[in-house]
Amino acid sequence: MVLKFEKRHESILPRSKFFLRLVKFALLSIGLIAVSLIIGILGYQLFEGMSWVDAFLNAAMLMGGMGQVTVLHTDAGKLFAGVYALYCGFVLIVSVAVFLAPIFHRFLHRFHLEGAMPK
Repeated sequence: MVLKFEKRHESILPRSKFFLRLVKFALLSIGLIAVSLIIGILGYQLFEGMSWVDAFLNAAMLMGGMGQVTVLHTDAGKLFAGVYALYCGFVLIVSVAVFLAPIFHRFLHRFHLEGAMPK
C-alpha cells in the first residue's frame, strides 16, 4: 500500500479515487490508534496486573483524554501511565494529521491548479 500524492503538474484525482485515498489514510490512522491502545492494555497488565477489561478501560480513557480510572499501586505502573499519557497526546496529533493530509493536499493542489490557469 503506497501512500503518495500526485505531483504539482499532474491533474487532480477524480472523486472516486480521492475517496479511496481518504479511506486508506483513515485506516492508517485507525491502525495507529489501535496499536497504541494495545500497547496501553499490555502495559497496564504488565505493570499493574490489571485484568483485560480494566486495562482496556484505563488505556481507552487515557487515549480519550479523560484520565486514569483505577488507582495505580506500583511505581512502575505510575511511570508507565505518565509516559503513556504523553504518548497518547502525540498519537492524537499524528493520527489527526494523517487523516487530514489527503484533504489538505487536495485543497492545496486545487488551489495551485486554479492559480496556474491561463486567463
